[in-house]
Amino acid sequence: MNIYGASGHGKVIIDIIKSVNGNITSVYDDNENISEVYGYSVLHDLKDVMLQRGTILAIGDNEIRRKVANSFKGKFNEAIIHSSAVVSDSTRLDLGTVIMANSSINADVNIGRHCIINTGAVVEHDCKLADYVHISPNSALAGNVEVGEGTHIGIGAVVIPGVKIGAWVKIGAGTVIINDIPDFAVVVGNPGKIIKHIK
Repeated sequence: MNIYGASGHGKVIIDIIKSVNGNITSVYDDNENISEVYGYSVLHDLKDVMLQRGTILAIGDNEIRRKVANSFKGKFNEAIIHSSAVVSDSTRLDLGTVIMANSSINADVNIGRHCIINTGAVVEHDCKLADYVHISPNSALAGNVEVGEGTHIGIGAVVIPGVKIGAWVKIGAGTVIINDIPDFAVVVGNPGKIIKHIK
């Protein structure tokens, strides 16, 4: 499999692939100052090998990840799951999603394309996550939570059951979400309060 991105997030993706004894064919990054990562040479142009094999986007920023996904002409890999993660057999994971170490995803969760479920995050039963969502380390979504496209749940945030969070929302570190959140909101605090709108 190929990795598109060789910075910090790329290192974590390499660790995930190694944890399941996966094979890394090539690593690409458009930053020409990065020549290698963990012993892998980094390509700076998209050769045919990057287009003919499954690729994981190792890009932490949700908007940039979406932009690259929409312009990329190659194939995307199936979701990858760290060997220490616990993922229910009834979970549905779409293309390019990454499940990091020690995370837990329970029954009947539906996760879209190119999502990131980061280290130690918990996604409880019947949650629905749209494309390009990032659930940061040690965050917890209780049951039946819905998260819209491109939303970023900050490190250590908590969302109570049944809450609906809109698209392209930013939730601050340690925030406790007890009410529905509209699209493009920025939310911080305990309980979470909207401090501004991005659009």
